[in-house]
Amino acid sequence: MNKIEELKKMINESKRIVVFSGAGLSTNSGIPDFRSASGIYNEKLKSKFTPEEIISHSFFLKHPKEFYEFYFSKMVYPEAKPNIAHEYFASLQKDHQVTIVTQNIDDLHQMAGSKNVIELHGSIVRNYCTKCRKYFNIKDILRFSPGIPYCECGGIIKPDVVLYEESLNEDDIVNAVRQIGDCDMLIVVGTSLVVYPAAGFVRYYNGNKLVLLNKSETQYDLKANLVIHDDIKNIIEELMK
Repeated sequence: MNKIEELKKMINESKRIVVFSGAGLSTNSGIPDFRSASGIYNEKLKSKFTPEEIISHSFFLKHPKEFYEFYFSKMVYPEAKPNIAHEYFASLQKDHQVTIVTQNIDDLHQMAGSKNVIELHGSIVRNYCTKCRKYFNIKDILRFSPGIPYCECGGIIKPDVVLYEESLNEDDIVNAVRQIGDCDMLIVVGTSLVVYPAAGFVRYYNGNKLVLLNKSETQYDLKANLVIHDDIKNIIEELMK
């Protein structure tokens, strides 16, 4: 049995599936990842600051203008659409109980139709005034691009994304750990599993169907029951044949 057939068999024999997704899942939608050779962290910036510094809580407070110049140009892709992988994982809901636990902030899982999505790092579609907490959608703040979006009250609007130096939402942590611990099958896709605490959630899986789908190796490869190193688009196309 080849790896694709083995993956099909695992999926067919599972009732509760958790898909743990990272930036590599959205690269085929035109959104760059962070750590690959062509990723955001390896781009040469005009700024004297590194991307990690720019997308931190303290930098947002001290340098909102530079933060938003980077944010609008590197992290917000309003024209991006779900790709074949987002659509495939959404389609699994027809015959399985599926939970998406994602590190992505692009909302593409929801756009593809996934209903149960835990966004560990928040989402670009939600934005709040830091002063009065008024809600703004993505279209509201794109009008200010590449400048600083301001609320009518004078407060700066902040995207509902988890920046460096900020904590994950406690309810999302509890829910993600519970779903991973209770599922039959855990499919980890498009993530290098180096960003903590999210990457550590994989260790809460108790079953025998841990699948890693990623272009490069991860620290969990030796612990997985099935590993496929390839572009997720190729894997899904083979799965759907």
